[in-house]
Formats: sequence, structure tokens, C-alpha cells
Amino acid sequence: MLTALYPKASKGQKVKGKGMGCKGKGPTQKGEKASRLASHQDTHMLSLFQRKRPAVAAAPSPAPTTDLPKRLIWPESAASLLATPRRQKLLEHIWQRTSLSRKQFAALYRAPLERYAELVQAFPASEAHHHAYPGGMLDHGLEIVAYSLKLRQSHLLPIGANPEDQAAQAEAWTAAIAYAALLHDIGKIAVDLHVELADGSTWHPWHGTLHQPYRFRYRDDREYRLHSAATGLLYRQLLDREVLDWLSSYPSLWTPLLYVLAGQYEHAGVLGELVVQADRASVAQELGGDPARAMAAPKHALQRKLLDGLRYLLKEELKLNQPEASDGWLTEDGLWLVSKTVSDKLRAHLLSQGIDGIPANNTAVFNVLQEHGMLQSTPDGKAIWRAVVTSATGWTHSFTLLRLAPALIWNSGERPAPFAGAVAIDMPSAGEDSVAAAILPADGAASALEIQDAPPEAQTIPDAMEDMLAMVAMESSPATQQDVETAPDEVPTALPDKPLPALGAAEPSQPASMPSTTQPSGEHFMAWLKQGIATRRLIINDAKALVHTVSDTAYLVSPGVFQRYAQEHPQVSKLAKQENLQDWQWVQKRFERLQLHRKQPSGLNIWTCEVTGPRKSRKLHGYLLLEPRAIFSDEPLNNPFLKLA
Repeated sequence: MLTALYPKASKGQKVKGKGMGCKGKGPTQKGEKASRLASHQDTHMLSLFQRKRPAVAAAPSPAPTTDLPKRLIWPESAASLLATPRRQKLLEHIWQRTSLSRKQFAALYRAPLERYAELVQAFPASEAHHHAYPGGMLDHGLEIVAYSLKLRQSHLLPIGANPEDQAAQAEAWTAAIAYAALLHDIGKIAVDLHVELADGSTWHPWHGTLHQPYRFRYRDDREYRLHSAATGLLYRQLLDREVLDWLSSYPSLWTPLLYVLAGQYEHAGVLGELVVQADRASVAQELGGDPARAMAAPKHALQRKLLDGLRYLLKEELKLNQPEASDGWLTEDGLWLVSKTVSDKLRAHLLSQGIDGIPANNTAVFNVLQEHGMLQSTPDGKAIWRAVVTSATGWTHSFTLLRLAPALIWNSGERPAPFAGAVAIDMPSAGEDSVAAAILPADGAASALEIQDAPPEAQTIPDAMEDMLAMVAMESSPATQQDVETAPDEVPTALPDKPLPALGAAEPSQPASMPSTTQPSGEHFMAWLKQGIATRRLIINDAKALVHTVSDTAYLVSPGVFQRYAQEHPQVSKLAKQENLQDWQWVQKRFERLQLHRKQPSGLNIWTCEVTGPRKSRKLHGYLLLEPRAIFSDEPLNNPFLKLA
């Protein structure tokens, strides 16, 4: 901490930090010693920060009016790059999370942010994933800093330290979290991009900021994870010696920060976890669809995910051109896929890869595929076709199908042989409002499904910034609002288990420790839950999280967590129908039979939690585990926003 740079409590006063999430009592004898040490460090740091600091790199010359050669871009100054209304709003939110004066904020935060802006210029954050548009790297950097500082508010750091030490180190931890977030993807410009200057020379980011027109392309031979290791090449261009001297004086902070800068987040403790959560929030918000920026950004980011998912399924899971029941058929002019099968399995695969925001409704999935130009529409503009499939052996059946261009899936020379039979389009009669999907025989992959022609109910999309802040402010979300209004019917636990029938279709790909041959069950649900948390596919203690930490144990939001499992494992639908249950109820029933949850004194299984956020309060319903280590390798701190009702 800095005497003049940060507010510090005097003797006998309570230590308070706006937005820091920490409160401490007046100094004890031990606290006075810590305060004297902090005061000595602060005086030293003040002298360092009062030295004449080098100014942020001078703005490059303004772009001339003459046209540049093809694809060359003029570099811009930090002031110009950060001048857009949205980036100014992000900077304002970052400042509000630091509780510093404008002058103090400029020294510790604004200067690194400006250096970052001039270094990343108009580079995208990825080629075809999130923030895949000019300037996307800068937007992502600002967003992830804003997210990380918001998340930091709910943590007292360092964990386990006494209040005096937490107060003394509060500002250092806050700054380190912001720096770690800002540097999260900086290595991409060193190893993922090839940047060429107007004079034909190659630019590397360790050369310093750009001062002449440039163009860039993504390297074909880049390694996906190498950018994390490349952070060490560049962090000194953002953080000066005085800042590093200051942070290195706190060993409990310095160690995890070095791990983050080396890309080793698994060893970085809570600091690494906060950066990863902030990154996920920024990515989810970007892919979630702010309409204004979606129009400015290419659509291929989400399209690439959908295409990659379909290509994986067609290679590993879906069966084509079978003599009888099949998942799809390839003809000379189209790829025909059974609508419900491909929707269920595509959703399951994307969720299993940690990609959130996939619609739970099949009609919405079809609309997304159609909007991104991946489906060939019917003559009346619909996504669903009805056709009669006849094989060479004489077998025939009617299906509801999706139609894709084979060139979307296979390159030249990779396309399989076409179906030996025929797919005859059966157009619905005029005025028909819906098409009923045919049911395959018992060994087939499709099931009954009604496809509604009307699009799903329109939803008002909030302002991008409000949506971003809501994700980490414990606001209501579609995934949990259902729990607030009505608690799910509890399933009796005294019913005897029936043996699980064999599954006819292959499961979506699972991580190595969860083999795809494992059948859905209570035990499999718990293994899925534990691994999802360990690999951060399932985030905890977030606004839309399905798992929280309450009363020193895990709290499973119901029915959301069971619905998520059922979505990733479409086979549950078949098993649930045998018992006349909804998919999530079947999973809930298997979980309850494990007797791993804590019951209320009245014998009820469901516990109610009150959620208190910055602007509103609501309720969640769910299960408390008897033993948190059933799903957590390290017991996390309780979520400060939740308490048992």
C-alpha cells in the first residue's frame, strides 16, 4: 500500500475499502506492528511513485488522407483507441472498482491500460472464436479487468490471513488481479500473429509500440496454448519496475502472480481462479449476442463452433447411410440429418466442451443454425423438412430432417459415398402449422418430436454493459428464475432402483476419466459434477452458476444442475420416459438415492437460499451435500451473497 496513493486507516479506526470486500477492526498490538511495516513500505513506494515517471508512448502521427496500400492499418494512440463510448464506460467501471482518486488510478491502472492499448492496436482476440474482430483484443482486455475486479469484491485476501494483514495488502491484491487479467491473452500477439510493417519488415511486440502502418495474419503453425507461456515476453512492457518492486514485497501474492504470468493457472490459487472466471465471463458475454457489436463483428465465431461440433459428431458419433434406421443420409445434393438427434447431440457435445449459452429448446437451436447460414431452408423459409427415406433393401420411413450443404462438412476428396436409396421430400399441405417427427424403430436414433413453426418468444437483450455486470452481480437469470418461483416436486427416496437398460446410442465425448461407455446414473452424475468443477466447465459461485458454496458445503441448484446433466447426456430422455418422468427428475431421483445430501429437520430434501445482490434479492432452491469433498478437491470459502433461509 502507498501512504498517499491509497487510503489507510489511522489508529483506532476501522479499515474500509470501497469495493475491496474487506473490513477490519482497529489495530491490535500485532496489527500495530503490521501497520508500521506497511507504513514503511508505503513511504518507500510513495517516493518511487513521486519520481518523474516516463509518459505513455507519444501518439503516432495522425493518419494521412492518402490511401494506404491494401490491408495496411495506421497505428493509433492510446487516447484514440480508448475514446469510444463503450471503452470509456469500461474504464469508468474499472476506476469505480478500485476506490482510488483519479491521480492514483492513473498511476496504477490507467498507465498500464494505455500501454496495453497501444501494444494490441486493432488486433482481434482470436481468429474465429471470441472477440474475433478488429479491436477485439483491446475490448477483451478491458472487459476481463472489469470482471476480475468485480469478482475480487467477494474475496478477503490473502485467504486465512488476519484482518490487519488483509487490509494492509488489499490494494496490492486488487492491482495484481487486474494486471493478471489484463495480461491473460497478451502472448497471442507474440506467437499467434505475423505482423508486417509498411517497409516490409516483421514486427514483434518486444520491439515496442507500432509507429508505421502494419498488416497482420494468423500463423498457420501456431500452437493453441503457447500464448500463455509467451506472457513472460511482454509483461515488462506494461508494468514498470516500481510496480513489480511493490508487488514482490508480498510473498503470498507474488508466488501466484508469477504462476499466472507463466500460464500455470492450476498453481495460482484464488488469483488464477479469478482470472479464469473473468475470462469465461467476458467470452460468454461476447458470444451471447450484443446486437450492436454483433453487427460490427463477423458472424463466423459462433458459426465455427457449430460447424466444428457437427463435423465432430459426423466423424465420431452419428451414423450415416445405414440400410435401415440411421442418424442421417448423404445424397448428391444434400446432407439430411434427423432433427431431434442432431440437436440433442450437438447441444450435449458443445456443453461437454465447456461452451455455455447453448439453447435448451430444439426450435431455438434450429433457428440459430438457420440464422448462421448452416441449414438449407424449405421453400417457405422453415428449418425443418419432412421426407420419406427409402433404402435399397426396400425399408422406408418418414422423418423430420435438417438439410445441410455437404461442402460445409467435408473438403474435396473427403466426402463419403452417397446413400444408395432415396430421400423424397414430403411437403406439408397449405395451412399446416407444425410437422410431427416420425418415430424410429426401437433400435433407431430418433424419437417423437413436434417442431413448431413459430419462432421462440422474443427476449429483450439488455445493454451490453448491464449484461456484463449482471453476470457477476448475482442477478436473476433464465437458468435460475424457475427455481425462485416454484420449488421442484421432490421425488420419494424409498422407491427401489430398477436396473438401467442398455443404451442404444453412443454418448457425447467425455473427458478421459469419464469413459463414454458409462451409463447415466447417480454415481455418474456425481463424477460429472466433480470433473466439471475441477476443469472449470462448471463454474461455482457465479450469477448463473449451478453450484455454490453455502454453510461450509456444496449447494446444488435444482432443477438447473440436473437439467444441465440431462442436456449433456441425451440418453437420459429414453430412461426417463420409461418411468414417466421428466429428464431432470430422473437424474434428481438417482442423486437422492445416493443419500449424499443433508436433509432438513422436517425430513425435506430441498433447502432455500436467499440471494442478496447489489440491486435486488431473490431465492434459490437446491440440495446441500453432506461432505463438500464429494465434488471439491479444495474446500472453497462460502459465497458471501448466499445464506440459508
